Amino acid sequence: MSAKVGFVVDQIDGVTMTGNTLVSQRDLMSPYVWQTAPGKFSMLVRAVPRPGETGDTGTIWYAESKDGLIFAASERPVLSPGPDLDDIGGCEDPTPVFSDDGSVVVYYTGVDETRTHGEMLYATGPSIDQLTKNGIAMPSAPSEGNLKEATVDRTASGGWRMFYEYARNEASLVGLAVSDDVAGPWRHLPEPFAPRVDAWDAWHLSTGPLLTTNKDQPVMFYNGATHDARWRIGWIAFDAEYTRVTDRCIEPLIVPPPQSQRTDTDIAFAASVVVVDGAIWLYYSIADTHLYRAIIRQV
Repeated sequence: MSAKVGFVVDQIDGVTMTGNTLVSQRDLMSPYVWQTAPGKFSMLVRAVPRPGETGDTGTIWYAESKDGLIFAASERPVLSPGPDLDDIGGCEDPTPVFSDDGSVVVYYTGVDETRTHGEMLYATGPSIDQLTKNGIAMPSAPSEGNLKEATVDRTASGGWRMFYEYARNEASLVGLAVSDDVAGPWRHLPEPFAPRVDAWDAWHLSTGPLLTTNKDQPVMFYNGATHDARWRIGWIAFDAEYTRVTDRCIEPLIVPPPQSQRTDTDIAFAASVVVVDGAIWLYYSIADTHLYRAIIRQV
């Protein structure tokens, strides 16, 4: 029988970027953080032109930190738009998956030249700074457009699962696919969970990071919103093979701070989770501009 799940937020800190003005002078979102050694953290992050600036919809940068809060960016992005048309408009939403030998698959969203359509792409390499683009990872289906925001896990039985966001009927929703290999090919499964009527996640859903310290009951910190796109962060628990939901929050775990005007961007969006000395660090962005880390505790 699955145990009940619950979380509380103990602390919230801002995350800053240093070392490269091309990154620090842009808005930041989609912070994918992982720990490489004690006192050493790495991050892939999307850097976005600020309002009023023209250009791509994002470039993906690598950065390192000693404390998980102050990150120094690399000299150049690890993934930039083009030259192929699949991502000529921008590179977004990085999700790295590492093998035991250190090689990596990075799933990301490629935006086309219209800046309105995205596809799930992937790049591979022996390390995070030596990536080769490989094109479309999972093509959109007639009923599922704009696939993006990959969340990947290997289950206890050895199979791979990919959660992803897709668009349908003016809503963002979450899909699920399976594969025998981290690089695919992927086979679609039924919808893993759906919006809830009259709730904070009544219309839009998007994938978030997985907490897999208990492989028998993994937990996703997912993103949900009302029809007017006021995004909050909640959580949902699954059985070991992601075949059914075992528990789900009632209220959101993280809500953006109050906005000065109703028309302001009202978004909190989870991107990654790291467990450090037993503490759960959840990385997310606010208003698609600034990065934060919440230290949360399971209760």
